[in-house]
Amino acid sequence: MLLAILLTGFLALAAGIAVRWRLRRVDVLGRVAPFPTIRVGLSLALALACAIPLGIQARVEGRLERAATQIAGTPVQVHCQGLGQAFLDLGPELGFVRWGADGVPEHSTLIKITPCARLRAWLDSAKDHPTLDQVIAVHVLTHETMHMVGFTEEAHAECAAVQRDAAMAQALGASPAEAAALARTYWTEVYPRMPEGYVGGCGAGGQFDERLPAPPW
Repeated sequence: MLLAILLTGFLALAAGIAVRWRLRRVDVLGRVAPFPTIRVGLSLALALACAIPLGIQARVEGRLERAATQIAGTPVQVHCQGLGQAFLDLGPELGFVRWGADGVPEHSTLIKITPCARLRAWLDSAKDHPTLDQVIAVHVLTHETMHMVGFTEEAHAECAAVQRDAAMAQALGASPAEAAALARTYWTEVYPRMPEGYVGGCGAGGQFDERLPAPPW
C-alpha cells in the first residue's frame, strides 16, 4: 500500500511539473523555458523504483493465488504483506484469514512479509533443496488456504494442511518427488514442535486423517 501511494504520488508529481511547464513555457517577453527534464526524469525514476517491487509482488501473489485456488477448489485471494503493513504489525502469526460477522472465514488471506519473501525465494529456486524456513512458508500458504475453505479449528486446519502440502508444492511448480519430500520434512521436523492447539488428531488413523492417497506419514 505504501509503495502504491508513493508510485501514484511520483507519477502525479511528474505530470504536475510537465503541465506547469506547458502552461508557463513562454514568459511575458516571449522567451521559451526549457523542458524540466531533470525534475520530470527524477520523478519518473522514483516512480519506477516503486513500480518494480510492486510488479514483483503482484507476480508472486498471482502464483500463490492460483495455487491456493487449485487446492481450495474455489477462487481465493492471496496477498503478501507490504513494508508499511509490516512496520505497523506486532502480531506473531505468519499469516491469517479474517472471519466475517457470521463466523465464516473470508476467501482471502494475508501472508506476512517474511514468509512471502521465503516463498518467493523458493519459487525462484530449483525447489530440490528447500530450507526449513521455505518449507514452513509453503505450509503457511496451505494452512491459510484450509482456513479459507472453512476449517476454523487450528488443529484441524493444521492437519488438513499437512495432508495437502505436497499438492500445494506441486501446484507451485515442484515435481512430485520434490513436493513429497517437502511435505515429509514439515511433518517430521516442524509439526511435532507446533504449540498446543495446533497438534492432535493427526496421523494415520487419527481424528483428522482424511485418508488421502499420499499423506506425509
